[in-house]
Amino acid sequence: MKFTKIIATALSIGVGASAAWAQDCDHSHWGPDDQLGSANLISTERTLQAAKLIKQGKSMPLGIVIGPDTPAFPPRSLSLQVVQPNQHGGQKLSSFGYEGNYNDDLLQTWIGIGSQLDGLGHLGEDGMYYNCLDEKEISAISGLTKLGTHAVPPLVGRAVIIDMAKHMGKDVLAAGEHFGEAEITAAMEAQQITVNEGDIVLFHTGWTDGMMESDPTAWGSTEPGLNNEGAVFMASMNPMAVGADTWGLEAIPPKEGDKVFYGHVTLLKDNGIYILETMNTGPLVAEGVQEFMFVLGQPLIKGTVQAMINPVALY
Repeated sequence: MKFTKIIATALSIGVGASAAWAQDCDHSHWGPDDQLGSANLISTERTLQAAKLIKQGKSMPLGIVIGPDTPAFPPRSLSLQVVQPNQHGGQKLSSFGYEGNYNDDLLQTWIGIGSQLDGLGHLGEDGMYYNCLDEKEISAISGLTKLGTHAVPPLVGRAVIIDMAKHMGKDVLAAGEHFGEAEITAAMEAQQITVNEGDIVLFHTGWTDGMMESDPTAWGSTEPGLNNEGAVFMASMNPMAVGADTWGLEAIPPKEGDKVFYGHVTLLKDNGIYILETMNTGPLVAEGVQEFMFVLGQPLIKGTVQAMINPVALY
């Protein structure tokens, strides 16, 4: 089934007439002018505590390699061109003082492809984004005037992986397979995982390891993940970020009665909690790593909604 058809079906199941209902807007507990959300939880104390998790002196990238064939939410695409300016026909750059030559590159891309950070200006409701910011105020064609990911400080802290695939006795969760508070709590107890305020929480579903190469169409059009109630539960823990080894964090198609991607609204808009998508958790799970120091310094492109990222796990 094509992605657009799945989303259309999901919308008919999950949204209904409620999309037209207006919501009262509550300002962030960080204050009415705040634009950082859960990044306010970064502190020297939490950073030093996270550094104590480095026991083996190892590091692992959490990003994946992307290219023009990487599945992405329509109509997103990527095109890379490598060029040799002023070197047509094999000319060398004698003006350098030697017979120089170089490659340069041009990237034409949607940013929301592959491993990514969802900023607080990504998904809202009723025209509103995080901290009661109106779309008319922040959404400019040249870049967000507020909530751009360039303003997010380096996200550094303790991270944990909750292995939902293991908990459900599978290598790979099925498309649309969802989990909420009961499943998450049970998995945490079984795996002896605790979540503290300011942590980064990643779910391992096996989706990227099991599906991205073998069936990229299915990988990029459906996914297991959080249900709406699960997102509310995660927000109650006050993490810095929530992510998964899936392209959109939430179950698609969604749980019956759920709203499509409403967990994004709960986390981003309502609570200022960042979302991390397509995190390559498989290698860490294979090594038995459950907690580690998480370090992310995203590209600082002014006004971006999202950011292509490659966080590093240190353990």
